[in-house]
Amino acid sequence: MEILSQLPDFLAYLATLPTWYLLFFFGFSNFLENVFPPWPGDSFTVFSGFLAGQTNAKIGIFELGIATLIGNWIGALLMFYFGKRVIRFLRETKIELIRKLYEEEPFEKTIHWFRNYSGFVIILSRFSAGIRFFVSIVAGLSKMNVFLFLFYYTIAIFLWCGLLLFGGYQLGENWDQIVVSLSIYNRIISFIIISIIVFILGYYFYRKKVRS
Repeated sequence: MEILSQLPDFLAYLATLPTWYLLFFFGFSNFLENVFPPWPGDSFTVFSGFLAGQTNAKIGIFELGIATLIGNWIGALLMFYFGKRVIRFLRETKIELIRKLYEEEPFEKTIHWFRNYSGFVIILSRFSAGIRFFVSIVAGLSKMNVFLFLFYYTIAIFLWCGLLLFGGYQLGENWDQIVVSLSIYNRIISFIIISIIVFILGYYFYRKKVRS
């Protein structure tokens, strides 16, 4: 969000671009947020909805939705197959310390848990910029069926990105109010996620210490 707030001139420049340039940029923006978490993709998605809602709009909400969907698909699939490569590397590496990580019980339990709740986790992850990046990788790690992964991810895109596009479209000039709300929302979600991770790690090391 901080990045976007420092680029008012860039947003103004975006509004002057031809239709196909705009569609490419917003599609690429959605791709980039899947592979580079600091990128403020959600904010650009809201802004794209605002542009589509103008009376003299160069882009329609339908083609914007298609660009958003394709950008997310490509980014998510890239990280999904990256996850599959990681699991192969962990299994086949000659480095004993890294191969041991693959054989560790907590690692296997995490993968098993994800397999049991993959649909719920994938859909929910789209609502947090902090975890959507990792979920695609974990889906690849778990050897999830790629078509099933895309099915759940598409549902998540329609829910989350549809909400952002519709919000920017409806609020018009006040679209930036959503950006402010997103900033607060992401901070709260990030705090909750970090707290959960710290608790789980603390519990794990406590159990390990008790067993030893």
